[in-house]
Amino acid sequence: MGLLTNRVERSEIKPGDHIYTYRAVFTYSHHGIFVGGSKVVHFRPERNLDSSIEPSSDIYDPISPRSTCPTFPDCGFRQPNSGVVLSCLDCFLRNGSLYCFEYGVTPSVFLAKVRGGTCTTAMSDPPETVIHRAMYLLQNGFGNYDIFQNNCEDFALYCKTGLLIMEKQGVGRSGQASSVIGAPLAALLSSPLKLLMPSPVGVATVTAGMYCMSRYATDIGVRSDVIKVAVEDLAVSLGWAEHHDEAAQENEALSRQLVTL
Repeated sequence: MGLLTNRVERSEIKPGDHIYTYRAVFTYSHHGIFVGGSKVVHFRPERNLDSSIEPSSDIYDPISPRSTCPTFPDCGFRQPNSGVVLSCLDCFLRNGSLYCFEYGVTPSVFLAKVRGGTCTTAMSDPPETVIHRAMYLLQNGFGNYDIFQNNCEDFALYCKTGLLIMEKQGVGRSGQASSVIGAPLAALLSSPLKLLMPSPVGVATVTAGMYCMSRYATDIGVRSDVIKVAVEDLAVSLGWAEHHDEAAQENEALSRQLVTL
């Protein structure tokens, strides 16, 4: 993979790789984990997976109602009420090019790749661990989809690193989301400096520098608000277990009422 592009051929990817493809003429990218056998586990909004609902306008993965894949019978498999999906590589790419996300890059390489959602300074765990997380989440879900805090890139980053951000209010792990937030923030922060820089080139340089630094500051490899969480403990860490317990208690109460009738 080069400095300007992470594009790869299908023969180059290996099980456990974090792959992505661009949608809508490079407007945004969709991410997933390649688990081998031409299969990808990825995360999408649940509402987009219901064939009875019109296609969503979600900027991260607007998809049409699911159709039957002629190649793989299990393509599109997911658990009820879950946005984690198993797809074949062809359906995941949807005629787009294939790219491989980079891990363990140096700060200089990270800053040189101006576009977010292509790399991180964080190190990846072994492929077998990555695949285990992806397949476990395929069976148990990854919570509610959120464009800025829990999207497809966040899913792939967690599968690769096991890192979970504890701060609920800020941006998630996604470098793509950080870029969306970082660009206007950089322009806003650099605006007072325009009085000190009569040259448009100088203003552009300062704005670009602040944009890159805002991206770097939100990278999971340098953030201080991340912890390593086992995938089996993810539901507890994110509070999903509480909802499951409440639902179980409600079902138990309903059962008791039925018995007494």
